[in-house]
Amino acid sequence: MSDAEPQAESHDRSQEETQAAERLERAVRAAEQALIEFEIAVETFRVEVENFSRLHHQRLGPMYSRLDELDALIAEALAARTGDPEDLRKAREARGLVQPMPGVEELFHGWIDSEGLSPEAAAMLTERPVQPPPRVRPSEEARRIYRELARKAHPDLAEEEAERERRGAFIVRVNAAYAAGDEEALRALAEEWEAGPPPPERRAGRSEELYARLEWLAERKEMLAAVAAELESSAIGAMIKMAPEDPDALLDEIAEQLLAQASEKEARLAELAR
Repeated sequence: MSDAEPQAESHDRSQEETQAAERLERAVRAAEQALIEFEIAVETFRVEVENFSRLHHQRLGPMYSRLDELDALIAEALAARTGDPEDLRKAREARGLVQPMPGVEELFHGWIDSEGLSPEAAAMLTERPVQPPPRVRPSEEARRIYRELARKAHPDLAEEEAERERRGAFIVRVNAAYAAGDEEALRALAEEWEAGPPPPERRAGRSEELYARLEWLAERKEMLAAVAAELESSAIGAMIKMAPEDPDALLDEIAEQLLAQASEKEARLAELAR
């Protein structure tokens, strides 16, 4: 065997190792981007669930309370008519489910400042309509900026702990602005990120680190999948999935159903009162 043959074999092995390392590097980058896209989707859905839950409570909460009250009144009227111990027990249970009226201290908690009553409290006392809190739904532009920021500044892209912490603190602010639908704040954060320090350069020849990185990304994705499953299986999440394009229409439909139920219960109560 000539001296050239071992050198050729060594060169081939080196080339194969280099190609394998490049493939592993590409796999890690692809896994990072896939994880970030998944996290963006989960966070977007979480914000939608939170906003829809708030609106659901504002619009339908009083209807549910009315239904509970009617159930209690019906059970009490039936118990008063029969005197049966089982009916009396059911009446007590139904009354226990009715949300009690808040006391004065609870009612005005957080509504009284150094200058007196807030506008909301004053409106209630003067019987003027109270303006409900505005519904938060991020605009398409806010969604675009949020996604772009998450892709650039996500902590999962960092390999050094200090850089991960810096990115984590920044993304907390991004998530808060997105949850509030604050497009102006998101633009300011985008400018801040662009003006900040560039991400550190990646080091070469780190097969073990890259394998560990792939393992960590897989664990992170598994955790996020559990969060997404919990959100989707929640009552509000299931409702949003029923009408993802127009959840407001679903609320209107539920409101009609609740009104119909209330009418039936009021008719039943009127019969018992005869």
